[in-house]
Order: sequence, then C-alpha cells, then structure tokens
Amino acid sequence: MKKIRKGDDIIVIAGKDKGKRASVTSVIGSNKVLIQGVNIVKKHQKPNPSTGASGGIVEIAKPIDISNIAIFNFSTKKADKIGFKVDNNQKKRIFRSSGELVDN
Repeated sequence: MKKIRKGDDIIVIAGKDKGKRASVTSVIGSNKVLIQGVNIVKKHQKPNPSTGASGGIVEIAKPIDISNIAIFNFSTKKADKIGFKVDNNQKKRIFRSSGELVDN
C-alpha cells in the first residue's frame, strides 16, 4: 500500500512551489507524482501536421518527487506524515500526529 494516492490533497514542502496546496493527478512509479497546477514548465513544441498539433510554447505539468510533498491534514491545517494501522486484517492509512484515519 502506498502512502500517497491519486486524489489525495497534498502540500508542497520543498522546491519552487513550496507552500502550494493541490490534488494528486497521478502516481508515476514509486517515487514521482503528477500534481495539478504544481511544477509547471514551458516547453517549446514543434508543429506536427499529421496529428494537427500547432507549434509554439506550451505549459505542461512535470512530475515532482514524492519526498518534496506531504499529505495535508484538514483537522490541524498542516502537513502530516502517513502511518499504517491494521484493523480486522485490513491495512489502513492514518495521520501520524493524531492517529485519525486518512480515508473516511
């Protein structure tokens, strides 16, 4: 079970977008995540007539390392770490600071 999943509300704790809150769009591999509106870069793109793509400078979101984000705890309004707890042979994610379940 992974600590960060698609749809989690996170806060960026390091990098150029430090302090931004957003939602996880997708998890890439074991240590990268794509986050909506975070780590936006400009890319120079050539036109491709076969696909109908026009050329120019486009802005795209690049993946960010999982070590640079933390899950956002709405009860404390701060970044928090994730722990695991086993209940009735089911593994559940909890906030380390309060012990509350992440997924209600």
